[in-house]
Amino acid sequence: MEPELLHYEKIVEDALRGVVRTALEQVATFGLPEGHGLYITFLTAGPGVAIPARLARTYPEEMTIVLEHQFWNLEVGEAQFSVELSFNRRQEKLEIPFDCITSFADPSVPFGLKFELTAAAETAEEDEKEDAAGAEPGDSPPAASNEDAEGGEAADGSAQTGEVVNLDSFRKKR
Repeated sequence: MEPELLHYEKIVEDALRGVVRTALEQVATFGLPEGHGLYITFLTAGPGVAIPARLARTYPEEMTIVLEHQFWNLEVGEAQFSVELSFNRRQEKLEIPFDCITSFADPSVPFGLKFELTAAAETAEEDEKEDAAGAEPGDSPPAASNEDAEGGEAADGSAQTGEVVNLDSFRKKR
């Protein structure tokens, strides 16, 4: 019998999720430093995610939230965090496990992480894709961002979507 392999990718992924947890713990304790904004994209149907039903219907796959000017009651646990945000002038509580986060960015620094899905999150995403297999093209909703994000609307009034920041673009070339 072969010894089980070390899964370095998973070890690194867990460590990087710890970076997100630590950043959120610091924001919960000390507040968000001036000029910073945290963009967090997560699987809305992931295991352990708790969001209002209307948001889950609008964003059945992924949603990006922005912690910047207005957020309340940020609580950070070992496996998840919760926060209250305003959507269409209604304060809503979201609970998000760290394993369901697909990207995290603070463009003011600039800093960003993109995560691979964990086995539990992949299973939830596969189930969701099977459920949506009969959907018509174009039925998927736009990417989400809570209304309190700076520049949350384009000049034409349509919602802007977040961008995933690739760390390679910020690394110094030798």
